[in-house]
Amino acid sequence: MTNRARWISMAATAAALTLFMLPFDTHGVLVPEAVAAAAGDACDKDAKPAALDYTIKDMNGVDVKLSSFKGKVILLNFWATWCGPCKAEIPAFVELQKQYAKDLVVLGLSVDDTVDKLKPYAAQYKINYPVLVGLGRDDVQEAFGPLWGIPVSYIIGRDGKICKKHMGIAPKAQFEREIKALL
Repeated sequence: MTNRARWISMAATAAALTLFMLPFDTHGVLVPEAVAAAAGDACDKDAKPAALDYTIKDMNGVDVKLSSFKGKVILLNFWATWCGPCKAEIPAFVELQKQYAKDLVVLGLSVDDTVDKLKPYAAQYKINYPVLVGLGRDDVQEAFGPLWGIPVSYIIGRDGKICKKHMGIAPKAQFEREIKALL
């Protein structure tokens, strides 16, 4: 199975699991209050430290030290250009980066795209945050994984602890609520 086929399979599985875990009432209607309660307000008491001791090249060839963002809230998103749900999340990440630029950094780690695909994609979607090249960086994926599909996003507190993990697509309002709780 090719890398791309593996990721597509994992993305479909993650999407199905996400739908399965959403709170529905007895009539099959999504319960918004339960979604908000499940999101929580801040970092869990038993939050684990994020693996921020990596240096990863961005799409422009610049070394980016993940540890240099400690002190800010980090939204670390594992994604790919061919992933539909990933594409759907990007506009929200662009808005969040713009709105909370002083205290937040969004990092997009592309799991298997080459730089020649990333640059035009980032321009097309007006990505205003660092796009990191994850191709060949299974060590980083394993440090945050296992990743059974994409997108996968982590909200990391100012202290470097993983506060929230989203497997599959999540709405902007949920990301914003979790980020604001950590600011």
